Amino acid sequence: MDVAAGEASAARTAVLLTGGGSVCPPREAHPAEPKDGGTNPTSRGEVGSCQVATKPLSDADEHRGREAEVSLLDESKFDVNLQLWSLRIPREHCTSVGRLLHGYMLDRARIKPIVEDPTSEKNRLVILSEKIQNSDLSEIPSHVLDPLKGLCNIEAVPYSLTLGYSYWGADHILKQILPHGMEVPTSFETVGHVAHLNLTEDQLPYKDVIAKVIYDKNQPIIQTVVNKIGTITNEFRVPTFEVLAGKSDMVTEVKQYGVTFKLDYSLVYWNSRLEHEHIRLVSLFQRGETICDMFAGIGPFSIPAARKGCHVYANDLNPDSVHYLRINANINKVEDRVFAYNMDARAFMHHVMTVPDSDGMQKTGEAVSNEDHYHKLATDEKEVVTLEMLNAGKDNQDSVNGSSVKKKTAVKRQLDKASEVFQGNRNTNKRIRGFHLTVFRPWEHVDHVIMNLPASALDFLGVFKGLIQREHWRGSLPWIHCYCFIRSTETKESILSKAESLLSTKIADPIFHRVRDVAPNKAMFCLSFKLPTETCCRDVNNVGAE
Repeated sequence: MDVAAGEASAARTAVLLTGGGSVCPPREAHPAEPKDGGTNPTSRGEVGSCQVATKPLSDADEHRGREAEVSLLDESKFDVNLQLWSLRIPREHCTSVGRLLHGYMLDRARIKPIVEDPTSEKNRLVILSEKIQNSDLSEIPSHVLDPLKGLCNIEAVPYSLTLGYSYWGADHILKQILPHGMEVPTSFETVGHVAHLNLTEDQLPYKDVIAKVIYDKNQPIIQTVVNKIGTITNEFRVPTFEVLAGKSDMVTEVKQYGVTFKLDYSLVYWNSRLEHEHIRLVSLFQRGETICDMFAGIGPFSIPAARKGCHVYANDLNPDSVHYLRINANINKVEDRVFAYNMDARAFMHHVMTVPDSDGMQKTGEAVSNEDHYHKLATDEKEVVTLEMLNAGKDNQDSVNGSSVKKKTAVKRQLDKASEVFQGNRNTNKRIRGFHLTVFRPWEHVDHVIMNLPASALDFLGVFKGLIQREHWRGSLPWIHCYCFIRSTETKESILSKAESLLSTKIADPIFHRVRDVAPNKAMFCLSFKLPTETCCRDVNNVGAE
């Protein structure tokens, strides 16, 4: 309800309710003694009308600039005083009275219409609607009032209620502070306890008061309010932030679809708006599949894929991202299925797809030594086999600690045999009797490759040219999920043409999925396709059927 709109406009305190934010009880709420017998208008207006504590600004104040005006937020400017009527009733009749007076009680968000009576604990006060203006309750029809009087003794008493700064939402407060017509920045990205603003140039003079209001209205969930400074220019895609309100701690946790992610928001890239895309893509994966995540970040695709039972080779150029990727793998108990790398994405793909050579010679010519390559992959695989051995051993005993010496010796012998697989002639096809030896060999098979770097992922497609050695590959070729931006000046056809040019072949049955709009003339898409045989295999004449 608009109340005293002229006064509110002059004081820049409208009384329209807006949602959002944490809310404290009204600053003042108490029965008021009537003046002039309680039926005449009071010195602040008629009982039952809404009174606004006005503090108008002169034109000179406005022209001196609002920066000085809002540098210190005067919370009292947002007080709205309501002079109402209430009914004093015996407390045992609250339920019945509330039912009878439905539609005639105060209807304000987050304010209870029935409250304690400060004069007697045996009574309660029923706060009436603003439309009840007189002590004789003449605005309430007789078919409502008569049953009420028959139920119990009632007494009409004035009631004063002040809606202060703590009552109003951030949107309402900021609309009164910022210049008319300026966009109110109450929409922001939340990353754990951090609120991330992207203030426009005209909003920057008011950044401190904007941050204070957002902090006040969203604590304790929000404990830090930051604003992005400039554009993202570093190679790790990490913005530069300025802390405007709250503590300067940017290490936080985010939960998505049952997965916990820990991160330092000042050091790594994170976008909460991609949650649904993370869910969508991971839903395409099947348990036991092998995933290569070329730009993994802290693991928004990799960790849930591993939780689903996939084996994930995850890489990122940012060492801080890889640090938190490993932490998140441990937090979510998938460290045995996530193999983390800190490399250039092209070098990473050549690294994991290189077939180890028993004579010690490097087969790819990439700047990655054969010794380092085999040591990394063999170590990863040995850890997995070791875990499977331990699990198999546990299946045959109540617990490792409670097993017999004989069983412990048997398990140790089996683990020693597993170790020989990686140390002797490195015959990774060798099987240990009594166990199904699962060894991950990405040079033999990968099911999906994720390329989540929309600004430039297309440029990395050339890495797949000649990447797969035909004689070692098993099964179908992988699905590529390449993220990209499409601007209003571009089309899906032009993006596809660029991808095919980089792959040096046609793409059959491409799938474009629109992820989100990032600007009025710019949208993020995921281009998915099966990797063409003509691109990836060195010997294309005898490749197995797809």
